[in-house]
Amino acid sequence: MSPTQPGGRDSKSTQAYEWIRARISSHEFGPGHRLVLGPIADALLMSPVPVREAIRRLEAEGLVTFEHNVGARVAHIDEGEYAHTMQTLGLVEGLATALSAPHLTEKELAHAEGLNTHMRGILEDFDPLAFTVVNQQFHSVLYLPCPNPHILELVARGWSRLSGLRGSTFAFVPGRAAQSVEEHTELLALIRGSADPLELELAARHHRWRTMNAYLQASRATVLP
Repeated sequence: MSPTQPGGRDSKSTQAYEWIRARISSHEFGPGHRLVLGPIADALLMSPVPVREAIRRLEAEGLVTFEHNVGARVAHIDEGEYAHTMQTLGLVEGLATALSAPHLTEKELAHAEGLNTHMRGILEDFDPLAFTVVNQQFHSVLYLPCPNPHILELVARGWSRLSGLRGSTFAFVPGRAAQSVEEHTELLALIRGSADPLELELAARHHRWRTMNAYLQASRATVLP
């Protein structure tokens, strides 16, 4: 069987990659967690070879580090990189949302409202990964009509970089999720009320930065003696 055929090494490596990455994103495998080839391979009913390849891929993405005489571990988040990414994303996404507002249709706003209602439902049996996916969908509805393609490119780059740093901030600060849903409701009210563009831009920016601040505060609290 060729490695590229279904069931081959490439597909098994992808399966291992997705399995490990999902557990990193959900915080089941937290920072510093050892990724031992044997137990992972046994759990996935495969040899250690595709697991090793998956871990190398995760290392290239910055989610895994190798330590001498220790092996692979889930990487600790670089707080500086995270803060810089979130600060920048708050700026460009806030502007994109403000520029999009006049172009948003009632159908699109209703869709965003439905996504936010779905997020409220996820809170009842909280799944941070599902919440993160719908959260990104919600924001994309609000900023994608932005007529400036350069700003949209910067927003997409920010989301991509953020995903590489960690799959879900909400897995680390689940209490922030409920606050985020309420702030989404406020954003929709501002858009429907034809708020001043600067007011809307600042609301969207500070919404992103509040998530950043919640994560940084929780992260620093975990390393205090």
